[in-house]
Amino acid sequence: MTPVIVVHGGAGRIAHENTDAVREGVRTAVEIGQRVLVGGGDAVDAVVAAVRSMEDDPVFNAGRGACMNADGRVEVDAGLMRGRDAAVGAIAAVPELADAIAVARAVLEQSDHCLLAGDGAVRFAAAHGVGRFGRDAVWTDKAQARFDAARRGTPGASGQADTVGAVAIDANGHLAVACSTGGVLLKTPGRVGDSPVPGAGYYALDGLGASCGTGVGEAILRKVACFDVLARIRGGMTVTAAAQAVCDEVVALGDDLTCGLIVVDPRGEIGVAHRSEHMSHAWARGAEPIHVALVVPR
Repeated sequence: MTPVIVVHGGAGRIAHENTDAVREGVRTAVEIGQRVLVGGGDAVDAVVAAVRSMEDDPVFNAGRGACMNADGRVEVDAGLMRGRDAAVGAIAAVPELADAIAVARAVLEQSDHCLLAGDGAVRFAAAHGVGRFGRDAVWTDKAQARFDAARRGTPGASGQADTVGAVAIDANGHLAVACSTGGVLLKTPGRVGDSPVPGAGYYALDGLGASCGTGVGEAILRKVACFDVLARIRGGMTVTAAAQAVCDEVVALGDDLTCGLIVVDPRGEIGVAHRSEHMSHAWARGAEPIHVALVVPR
């Protein structure tokens, strides 16, 4: 199997002054994951490494640079799924955590649970020596400016970034998916979106495929979008057609909704679709050159 990795930097609107930084951010994430896969590493290592890169890049709404809730604090969600055994590790509504996907991986590998939330996740992380916590680890001028603008009611303050995620298939045919997010600007404290929920914000299973979502989490949750797209592919739809159909149906659930999906099937076929102004994404197959884009032609 030729290994494949696909990443996204969120479905939404990317401000013109950020486009170069966003393109570079997703390109770097793919480069890091590609290096893992071409070097013989597995899909889990690749998607975690790619997402960690984007968590550390303040241009994205994840980790450092995550948006603030209504109290002016950062709360993050993350999810990880391993295709060979359908193992899941996820965290939700965790305050001021810069490397959420690392804690999600610890939940997958070192706990008997799939999802930990809030203070329980914080205590688990401390007990296992994982996670970079604290306001200094996540605060950025960008997030503060967006929070202040949104509180003033400035049009367009929200919707400039979203969840980051990655899907991959390795040389052994094993699949994995990882995602991380700061959620919704000015969200109610404790709000949890689709990103830590398997089937909704992410799903991976060997023989079925791997998918990762981005957009308005409440709608993606209602559609169970990431399992839905894989079920359609299993039913005979092409990867891209299935992804676009699910995105279209998610945004049809209400007004002002967005949705994006990245997918890789068990043969290594790639699908990317979105219903949003932008969705930064990038992919690589084996050691071939990296492809980067901000929109998918329709």
